[in-house]
Amino acid sequence: MLGRIGAVVLIVVGAVFLLNNLGFAHLSIREIAGTWWPVLLVVAGLSLLVRRRNR
Repeated sequence: MLGRIGAVVLIVVGAVFLLNNLGFAHLSIREIAGTWWPVLLVVAGLSLLVRRRNR
């Protein structure tokens, strides 16, 4: 499950960079990361919880 989440995170980050470079979006990566970093902790914790239950 963690592999899928990592893949999705990479796709989203890449899409944000691409939209910024093409001028379609004016997003600040620092603001996004500064605001949403706790979500990464929650997702990692949920992933560990689900992983342990499946064993």
